[in-house]
Amino acid sequence: MDLSSDLQASVIEAAGSHTALNIVGGNSKSFYGRTPTGTSLEVSGNSGIIDYQPGELTLTARGGTSLSEIYSVLDEHKQMLPFEPPSFGEHATLAGTVACGLAGPRRPWTGSVRDYLLGVRVLTGTGKDLRIGSPIMKNVAGYDLFRPMARAMGTLGILLEVTLKVLPSPACELSLSMDCTLDDATAWLNRWQRESAPISAACHLDDTLYIRLSGPEQSIDSGSKSLGSESNLID
Repeated sequence: MDLSSDLQASVIEAAGSHTALNIVGGNSKSFYGRTPTGTSLEVSGNSGIIDYQPGELTLTARGGTSLSEIYSVLDEHKQMLPFEPPSFGEHATLAGTVACGLAGPRRPWTGSVRDYLLGVRVLTGTGKDLRIGSPIMKNVAGYDLFRPMARAMGTLGILLEVTLKVLPSPACELSLSMDCTLDDATAWLNRWQRESAPISAACHLDDTLYIRLSGPEQSIDSGSKSLGSESNLID
C-alpha cells in the first residue's frame, strides 16, 4: 500500500509546528542506538514490493515491506540479500534494515548494506519527496547520495522506497567447527582467506571456531576436504 502522500502530509504538518517525529516501522530494532524522542509516526503500512527483476538482480520495495515477504519472493528465484541482515523479529522492515545498516555473518566476504543499495525514494524533514540513485545498476553514477541513508537511523529522512541489488543464493552450504584458541582461529582464517576457501561466515565462541562454506556442491566438497585435512574441522 502506497502511503507516501499521507506520510508527506504528516511530515509537512510536523515541520510547520516544529514537532519532532519518531519514525516507527516494525520496531524490531528499537533497542539499537539512542532512545528516540518525539511524536511517533507509523510507517510500516507503506509496504509492498514495487518491482523485482530476477534477471537484472534488482528489487525495489516500499520501506515498510517486511523482510519475511522479501525473503519469500527471493527464495522463489533462488536469490538472496547478499548482506544477510539480521531480523530481530518477524516484523523487521526493509527501511529499518537499511536505516540501521546491520549486516550478518556474510558481510566480510560479500559486503555491507550500503554496498548493495542502488537508490532510494526519501521523504526529507521538510516534506520533500526525493528520488536518489537508479534501479538500473549501470545507471548508478556520480555522487552516491543515497548510500548515507544506510546507518543514518532515519535522521536523513523517511525511506519510502528502497532499491537493492540481490545475488543468486549459493547452491550448497556446509557448517564446520573445530576446537582452538582465538589466536589459532585467526591464523587459520587468515591462511584460508589467502587460499580463497569458499568461506561465507566465521565465529569463534568458547574456544570453538565455527565456519560456513558456500558455493557449488563440488567446491564445497573439495573445500571441506582440503580444510579438514589441514586442521581438525568437523561437520
